[in-house]
Amino acid sequence: MADLLDDAAITSALDGLPGWERDGDSFVRTAKLPSFPAAIAVVDRIAEIAEERDHHPDIDIRWRTLTFRLSTHSAGGLTGRDVDLAGAISEQLDAATG
Repeated sequence: MADLLDDAAITSALDGLPGWERDGDSFVRTAKLPSFPAAIAVVDRIAEIAEERDHHPDIDIRWRTLTFRLSTHSAGGLTGRDVDLAGAISEQLDAATG
């Protein structure tokens, strides 16, 4: 099981994750994509990454607006796995939104 991050580590991680915020025991990011098909394409790419890492975000899809929520449920909060996946999600969002 992954180790929980303390508040200082979470704050430090967020400094390197523009667009992400802490909401209790989760990291959250919302992004608008240019179109609904573009949003779904991003979700598809992130789904592949999540499967490879066996770590899955909660994803809310509202037309072209995506909200990602990350937490390591098995550990009861935020871990390095969430930081790593947030970075990978950010890369996909940045690539899609230019």
